[in-house]
Amino acid sequence: MNEADMSQTEAGYPDLDIEGVKRLIPHRYPFLLVDKVVDIKPDVSCVGIKNVSINEPFFQGHFPQRPVFPGVLIIESMAQTAGCLVVATLGPESEGKLVYFMTVDDARFRKPVVPGDQMHVHVTKVRSRGPVWKFTGEAKVDGKLVAQATYSAMILDE
Repeated sequence: MNEADMSQTEAGYPDLDIEGVKRLIPHRYPFLLVDKVVDIKPDVSCVGIKNVSINEPFFQGHFPQRPVFPGVLIIESMAQTAGCLVVATLGPESEGKLVYFMTVDDARFRKPVVPGDQMHVHVTKVRSRGPVWKFTGEAKVDGKLVAQATYSAMILDE
């Protein structure tokens, strides 16, 4: 990562712009749902930022008269943010590894996310045992909780 790609957080770990995120996880348009990762505390937590734009393809059908960011994609954004946390924790040798959902529990959707919103996805590691990691996630818009979930994933060497 070069200096143009990062700014230092208080903990000394660099924030990740879109190019930094793309180095960590294999997702790409139209399924890359994290634009930036900030406040990274390896093995603890981080915050992913998703700028919601009307230009995203799913808004053509969800819903044309009142576009709403799909709840399952909010959960996916949480998972991708968690994937960035995993790689930040495990180091460069884990860049690009696949992370597969195992469970999603206690998902709650509090308020619709719409085009123009900036969603902040707060992810916290609950535990990790070998390749299996468990997280809690909260999505917020303007500081207000819009969704939350607990989920686990498995990191694979492929």
